[in-house]
Amino acid sequence: MDALNDNGSVLSVRNLSTVFETGNAATCAVRDVSFDLRPDERLGIVGESGSGKSAMALSILGLIEPPGRVSGGEILLGGRDISKLSDRQMGAVRGKEIALVLQDPSTALDPVKTIGRQIIEVLAAHEPDLKRKAARKRAVELLEDVDISHAERRLDDYPHQYSGGMRQRVAIAMAIALNPKVLIADEPTTALDVTTQAQILSLMDRLVEDHNTAVIFITHNLGVVSEFCDSVAVMYTGRFVETSGVEHIFSAPTHPYSEALLNCVPNPEKLAQGPLPAITGFPPDLSQLPSGCSFAPRCPVGKDLAQCYEKAPVTHRISCPDGEVGVECHFAEARARGAST
Repeated sequence: MDALNDNGSVLSVRNLSTVFETGNAATCAVRDVSFDLRPDERLGIVGESGSGKSAMALSILGLIEPPGRVSGGEILLGGRDISKLSDRQMGAVRGKEIALVLQDPSTALDPVKTIGRQIIEVLAAHEPDLKRKAARKRAVELLEDVDISHAERRLDDYPHQYSGGMRQRVAIAMAIALNPKVLIADEPTTALDVTTQAQILSLMDRLVEDHNTAVIFITHNLGVVSEFCDSVAVMYTGRFVETSGVEHIFSAPTHPYSEALLNCVPNPEKLAQGPLPAITGFPPDLSQLPSGCSFAPRCPVGKDLAQCYEKAPVTHRISCPDGEVGVECHFAEARARGAST
């Protein structure tokens, strides 16, 4: 059995912070984020563009480039703090223990190399003793696993000979080639049409079950989260403002931002009533964050309350029928009880 952290998680992130320093300004893209990921868990990370979702993922993978840097925290994988590893040491971890699927598969595929060569290179990087014939056989099996027809023949094709959905399947095949403990999927279905999106979600569902892989699924699409994930973290200005099981978020969101995101999700009833509601205002400049709650200027609950502007809220742990909910809001407990604020 793969080594786990002391608390039984496959991945534990503790007080992770990431900054980008340009001139005299420091942009805090990830701020003191903590969470645990169980071996069989599918954690959805949701929030508007710029909320820090991708920066958090790249921080975990050790892929933050200057002028960015991980400024604090621990990233525990299999009992090791991988945030302390060198680039060379992380090269042995990426792909084998923790892998990434990006929104645009073209960024993961080299246009001048055949699909087969690229898959074999992934295998060879971590299994240098693997014979070429065995590596090619494994590459064919991986294409078959992701439902590429005529895999033996298509192995010698180039990325441009594959459709967008097929290229995403190849990217997933490369990510799961070495059976990683954790798969980070960063908007893997956003660039696809609805039908292909559904096929990719079904494929990922089957693959993570077969390989017992834990998943961090980054998206702005709450509908996808409801289909694929079993827990969710709502991210705003680099912080998790609410964490809970998926059922709770969709039935009784506690943080005003979570509720606002859900109100923007289209459904036939809302569309019949007119234009969809939008969250008023814009997120604050991450290099000039307010001292209080960063959502206060956009919040229907706290926008007129001095408390929300003067003091940053702490995270409240609230017991709910489907488990514990973490909410970073001054009025979390009152809202959880359904009280008027």
